[in-house]
Amino acid sequence: MRTYGQYCPIARGAEIFAERWTPVIIRNLYLGCGSFGEILQGAPGLSRTLLAQRLKQLERLGIVASEPKHEGRGHHYELTSAGRDLFKVCVSLGEWGAAWLEIAPEHLDPFVALWSMCNMLRRDRLPDGRVVIRFDFTGRRSSPERYWLLIEHADTEICKTYPGVDEDLYVTAEAEAFVKWHAGRLSWTEAVREERIRLHGPSWLVRAFPTWNAKSAFAHIKPVARRPSGSGGAAARRPSATARRN
Repeated sequence: MRTYGQYCPIARGAEIFAERWTPVIIRNLYLGCGSFGEILQGAPGLSRTLLAQRLKQLERLGIVASEPKHEGRGHHYELTSAGRDLFKVCVSLGEWGAAWLEIAPEHLDPFVALWSMCNMLRRDRLPDGRVVIRFDFTGRRSSPERYWLLIEHADTEICKTYPGVDEDLYVTAEAEAFVKWHAGRLSWTEAVREERIRLHGPSWLVRAFPTWNAKSAFAHIKPVARRPSGSGGAAARRPSATARRN
């Protein structure tokens, strides 16, 4: 791990927190991802090798603790007190990002939004029996991206291949609309009215589905209106040399 060679707590903390993928790993652990596979699923693009390295590093630093699973192979991971405190930095960073950063096309991965939704479901509103939902996301690739969400007794699982059981509900959605709905940037009413999200299935499931989504933890943050480049800002607010002399 590279260091800044400074005593400043900001610099020392950044040496750990600013390592690539570390904030995402901490976020996933805080959300309850306890196994290696669960952490990896919530971080598309992260390799198994790099995740293993990061977890070992975070354990050495006392941010993550692990112990062998009681059944089967592998370990169970969780944040320590230091790790839970470090998650507060993740929250502050997320609040800043929700307020000041726009959602660009490269951020419209519907799987990440579906994974996040799966972790944020309102368990008390889920049906008692098993429900299988198929998602077809359009707008990013030539062919739709297809996933399945299995819900049974408030337990959830996302499948990337057909799970072998009949679907109860079909969701067809533009990737952008689904991501922005979960992020709180688009209302369900708007998405359905504009047919950017469409549901097919029993009427009770169609009505219930949007009520299960607790949305992103940052959905309540209203984006800050940004001035177009050149229309003001620091340069416009800075007094001229003549003004400063007067």
